Amino acid sequence: MTDASRDKLLRGGVTALQIGAVAALYYASAKLGLLQQLVRGQVTPLWPPTGIALAGLLLVGLRVWPGIALGAFLVNISLGPSITAVLAITTGNTLAPLCSYALLRRTGFHPRMNRFRDALALVFLGAFTGMLISATVGTSTLRLAHALPAGGFWPTWWVWWTGDAMGVLLVAPVLLVLRSARRPKDTPPSRWGEASLLVAATIGVGFLQTAPAPLIFLAFPLLTWAAFRFQRAGAAPCALAVSTFAILAATRGTGPFAGHTLLTKMISLQAFNGAAALTALLLAAAITERNQTQAEIERACRRLSEMVARTARALGGPPAGPDAQGDGEENGGQTRPP
Repeated sequence: MTDASRDKLLRGGVTALQIGAVAALYYASAKLGLLQQLVRGQVTPLWPPTGIALAGLLLVGLRVWPGIALGAFLVNISLGPSITAVLAITTGNTLAPLCSYALLRRTGFHPRMNRFRDALALVFLGAFTGMLISATVGTSTLRLAHALPAGGFWPTWWVWWTGDAMGVLLVAPVLLVLRSARRPKDTPPSRWGEASLLVAATIGVGFLQTAPAPLIFLAFPLLTWAAFRFQRAGAAPCALAVSTFAILAATRGTGPFAGHTLLTKMISLQAFNGAAALTALLLAAAITERNQTQAEIERACRRLSEMVARTARALGGPPAGPDAQGDGEENGGQTRPP
């Protein structure tokens, strides 16, 4: 076997493993998402597979799309009313992340999300626009298959669209952060202590969200803290955690969701999830971009200072700085030789 054939076989094996991994993650996360279904046993307020699918496309490339299709088919085969409906829903679930990926690539999206424009693109193109496909195809298929009543189209479409969009906004950023995560070096113990305190506070506020008192608003100070102090590494997991607790409260009818109809709970929940995701992503991106700009300004100032010092040495003059200015003042303010 030649080296070219061996390399081609190796690349094919790696691609097959990547496709299998995406399909397995898609299927497993779908089963977790279905535990919190609200409509017809298959429409949930948070659909993690969309975030996994988009993150896989962004990190690996288009070659993993068969894994998305396979995972979607395996999930829907036990839920769909017929094989035709299953194939149609699978097609919509596959096309939606592919559309989001194409839109993000078109805008020059960086998976590190270190720019404010990257966060805006993920929110409005990757989540809100791309997921229109899966919601429209899926809900229309269920209606045509008479699996939904006549008045159930728009409520189901709303939950489907927002659930897929929340999967992109809450799950994909966490996966993108994990992909670029590195163990910090020379981190002071106080920093680790602050991170531990943030985790404990997030869990505590999460349990308060499921309490009888409507304390869901306490999540936003945590999101602000995470974004300012830890940027994407803290904001993305924090947003996913508080939204998960809110979904648990909504499906159980506790906390601020107690005593409301399905439509009211659905609107309130997705409004909160959207606000949490927007706050975390946009604020973290803005802080990261500000820090990068400040670092670039500091580097430019250092380079300018070094250039001035080299120029002064080359001309044979006194070194630039406060000492040189002080010597000039002591000599009557004259800086040039007589």
